[in-house]
Amino acid sequence: MIKAALRLSCLALTVCLPALATAEEVVLKASTGAGDVSTLDAHRASATSDKALVGWIYNGLVRFKPGSADPKDLEADLAERWERSADGRVWTFFLRKGVKFHGSWGELTADDVVYSLTRSGDPKRSTFANDFRAIEKIEKVDDHTVRVSLKYPDVNFLGRVSNYHGGNIVSRKAAEELGDKFGANPVGTGPFQFVEMVTQQYVKLAAHKDYFRGKPKIDTIMARAIASDSARELAFSSGEIDLMYGKREQRWVDNARKRGGFNVDVFAPGEFRTLSLNRTMPPLDNVKVRQAVAAAINVDDLVRFVGKDVGPRGCSIVPPGYLGEDCSTTYKFDIARSKALLAEAGFKDGFTIKSIVSNISAQQPFMEIIQSQLAKVGIKLDMQVVDHATYQAQSRKNLSGMVFYGAARFPIADTYLSEFFHSRAIVGTPTGVTNFSHCSVADAEIDAARVEADPAKQLALWKEAQRKIMDDVCAVPLFELRQVWAHSDRLDFGYELKGAMNLAPPITELTTVKAK
Repeated sequence: MIKAALRLSCLALTVCLPALATAEEVVLKASTGAGDVSTLDAHRASATSDKALVGWIYNGLVRFKPGSADPKDLEADLAERWERSADGRVWTFFLRKGVKFHGSWGELTADDVVYSLTRSGDPKRSTFANDFRAIEKIEKVDDHTVRVSLKYPDVNFLGRVSNYHGGNIVSRKAAEELGDKFGANPVGTGPFQFVEMVTQQYVKLAAHKDYFRGKPKIDTIMARAIASDSARELAFSSGEIDLMYGKREQRWVDNARKRGGFNVDVFAPGEFRTLSLNRTMPPLDNVKVRQAVAAAINVDDLVRFVGKDVGPRGCSIVPPGYLGEDCSTTYKFDIARSKALLAEAGFKDGFTIKSIVSNISAQQPFMEIIQSQLAKVGIKLDMQVVDHATYQAQSRKNLSGMVFYGAARFPIADTYLSEFFHSRAIVGTPTGVTNFSHCSVADAEIDAARVEADPAKQLALWKEAQRKIMDDVCAVPLFELRQVWAHSDRLDFGYELKGAMNLAPPITELTTVKAK
């Protein structure tokens, strides 16, 4: 899928990068923290590092204002305006005229929007198909008008067609012609267009000169693959990169802020960390064993490690601050109770369970803490540490008894409940997303809440869904891990960074990099 890596010998911190075109070229050198890219297909990209690049390549019908992750800040993007019917079931979008796709793929029309939204709702072509279940029909009214009819009012609909996940618009011609190769040759309408990708080395983007908001002030983005935290920090300190994915630990943030040239950004949304327990893998198929696991985990230890500013604690399997979050049912850390539950379940001497773990700093250290905590009650966590892309793939093949996973979604209970705890989202199924626990106990409430027009009744259904999921111990809620990036004094985003749904600072047409 991705071009073969250049077989050249490079120094420890030097990536084999192509020479810059001219001395005047304005280049942003960045590292998103991953050792490689999984895909740049906007409808497939779920890895944090992939979403950063996707955010610089595509647009949605509407967008989050740069620097914000607040739904109140949604504004016009590819659609210059829209109308909603009185019953909230019909949305009509009026597209900007003259918007050009990257390269020679032509102008944006209603055909591209109809194709993109249809594709986003197809589980065979999209990771985010469940987000579009409310759509009944997508119609082209004319070349620059699209009508979307819903099966029921969806309070989250405008967020679903934003510049986030399945809301990103792709070129129909490019996607159809390139097929499976589209993820390695993405085509959007955003401020930067794809140039090339070299495995485990870099992704190169260039300014989209015909961008409808104006030609970007940055000519080229070189996104380097530097998975090592220390190597990435050294590259930043030496001026090799001007934007880096930071270490999401309070002590790193505090120390970096004391250093010259480190402008540290901690922003929303936090990726909510949970530990999913695979209910189909013995002995986790026994609810008493799952209860024992929950009682053995001291979330406060994890929060102390990550830091209160970077990782505030969660209380429910719905992330903090999401509409519908309910904390009526919680788990308490209790080693004695954990051991008693294991004995009742027939595992007085404990057991061994396998877990696929990513080697990134946002995961491995926390799983090592959890491993130590579980060991105190006799549970041996057999951690198989792999690179992040392998972790993503293997976790979806039902190979883990426990899956540590973090995600940020549109801040409403339905998104998390549907993607992580509805049977349609069970991994390994045709509609699978991120239900690693094989949870299905609250399907009825999740489905009913999605179509409920009465806000109070909807909240009640979400509350009951959370109670059932927590009672069944499908997952242990841990903490919210906020985004941590650092930028040099040379880089000016062109806006105030408070949040970013794509989990990385948006690089827009107004972003600038000063000469050294």
